[in-house]
Amino acid sequence: MIDFILLGLRDLSLKQEYRSDRDDVVSEFFIPCLANSIQYDRTIEFISVKSLSTLTFGLENIQDHHAKIRLVSGHRFTTSDLNSIVKLFDQHSTRRFNGRISLDNKIGSIIKDSKISRLKKVIEEFKVEVKVAIPNSEYVDGAFEERMGIFRDTNDDVVAFSGTSNVTFDAENRNFESVDVFTSWDDKTRVENKINNFENLWTNRTNYVEIFDLVYAEKKNLLKYTSEWAVYR
Repeated sequence: MIDFILLGLRDLSLKQEYRSDRDDVVSEFFIPCLANSIQYDRTIEFISVKSLSTLTFGLENIQDHHAKIRLVSGHRFTTSDLNSIVKLFDQHSTRRFNGRISLDNKIGSIIKDSKISRLKKVIEEFKVEVKVAIPNSEYVDGAFEERMGIFRDTNDDVVAFSGTSNVTFDAENRNFESVDVFTSWDDKTRVENKINNFENLWTNRTNYVEIFDLVYAEKKNLLKYTSEWAVYR
């Protein structure tokens, strides 16, 4: 087994832009950044089992430190994904022993699924939090679809990116797209703007949308879900 050596984000050979016709965004950008970060913040159009499972790409080599993960999603879900995800994050559907989560018998059947099993491990070992952004203004007549991510390392260096969709980090289905990358050591102002934008979202201080904890939103029937709308699950 090869030991994993934690690098700083500055040690990575990062480009300012990754584009589908010439780069592998997953192996060249996402995995190196996530694997060498202690915090990962992400806004995404919708949460699915597939999109959440991509987190395991970069986390599987992390042994001695735990990355904190915060996700803000739109409020649309497929029915099957929503049921599985809510049960994974609902503390009332889990039992905690020494800080670890053991899922109850109600979802024992889905644990056999490999994706759910990997997600269970991620949630057990990393502080994964999920919130949903729901439009509350006539100025936003659709859904929350901001595409942004922020990596932070032990040196407090930051890499931010924008322009990615749910399927960017999907090994089976990928769009043709470009990803713009900004670093705190080369583009401090823009990175600080990204950080502020995310923090305002997370703390419900963003105009035109309201932020809710995922489980709370589901229990209050604030989420939209169907078996048909999402092409990529």
